[in-house]
Amino acid sequence: MTQEKLIHTFNQFNHASEYVSHKELVSGHINDTFLIETKEEPFYILQRINHIVFKDVPGLISNKVSVSKHIQKKLSHLSETELKRRVLTFVQAKNDKYYYKDEDGNYWNVMFYIKDSVTHEIVTNKEVAYEGGKLSGDFLNLTSDFDASVLTEVIPKFHDMSFRYSQFQSALQSVSKERLFNAKSLIDRVIESKEEMHILQNLKEKGAIKSRVTHNDTKISNALFTKNNKGLCVIDTDTIMSGIVHYDFGDAIRTICNTAAEDESNLDLVEFNVEYYQGYNKGFLEKTEASLTQIELKYLPLGAKTMIFIMAIRFLTDYMNNDIYYKTKYPEHNLDRAKNQFKLIDSMMAQMEV
Repeated sequence: MTQEKLIHTFNQFNHASEYVSHKELVSGHINDTFLIETKEEPFYILQRINHIVFKDVPGLISNKVSVSKHIQKKLSHLSETELKRRVLTFVQAKNDKYYYKDEDGNYWNVMFYIKDSVTHEIVTNKEVAYEGGKLSGDFLNLTSDFDASVLTEVIPKFHDMSFRYSQFQSALQSVSKERLFNAKSLIDRVIESKEEMHILQNLKEKGAIKSRVTHNDTKISNALFTKNNKGLCVIDTDTIMSGIVHYDFGDAIRTICNTAAEDESNLDLVEFNVEYYQGYNKGFLEKTEASLTQIELKYLPLGAKTMIFIMAIRFLTDYMNNDIYYKTKYPEHNLDRAKNQFKLIDSMMAQMEV
């Protein structure tokens, strides 16, 4: 994208600032994100939302703006400066919406840049896990009275276990003999786990566990910290939808507690880090325990197991489908990813009661 076009896009928003320079931030995999430096602070984040991945971008932006405003009201006792550091704050466009659609059909939004913040791609100590748990728990607590039914479902059936099993069964009908042979033990395991892996979904559908606002992408890199590693702000809220607390808890644990990358093929290196689990769990419960029901609390560990499993079945399904969804670097890449996630479950089960 040319600098001229970027400046033009930035100036479609009500910021009253003068562009000086920009640099692309490459941490995300879906959207294009730019740090816009201006003549005077504050600086801004300009983001192009991928409308190929997200089919209803106006709905997505409405979700995250509405939830941010809700949290801002809850934290109205803070100074304006501190509030903009604790919650994503979006800038309205000159069309009175919170997005600008350019002539190529791309959707853009702008938010205030949170200065002097750091992110962690991986957790390296229990304190970061603890602070991450507090941040995620605080987000859920502050949004617990928001009517999640008004939110747009930006990724339909994202954590729907029945849907993932349906995809798995379809792949099983057409898988090649070679890939069927290679994946046989994992396929058997998925079939054997069906009942247990539907427990949370069944409880949700019965209303025993309530639907609420959930972030749905709680990896540690979607949290901002101060330079001394205190939790600051939850970011990357594109996937905000209605869900259950176990989705956010479980997805965070899945990404925080694996001692190896999720495509590590040497399974001896894949272990579940219980210390990080305990740290995250402590911080999470400090913020949520008073607002969670006994049944929600009881099934938090199963939430972790379920979210690890849902990635395992997705990787395995894609392997059986000849790698049509996830990018792969070699023929067995998705199979190795699936094995990795199942090993993580085994390590978790060996050290904890779930």
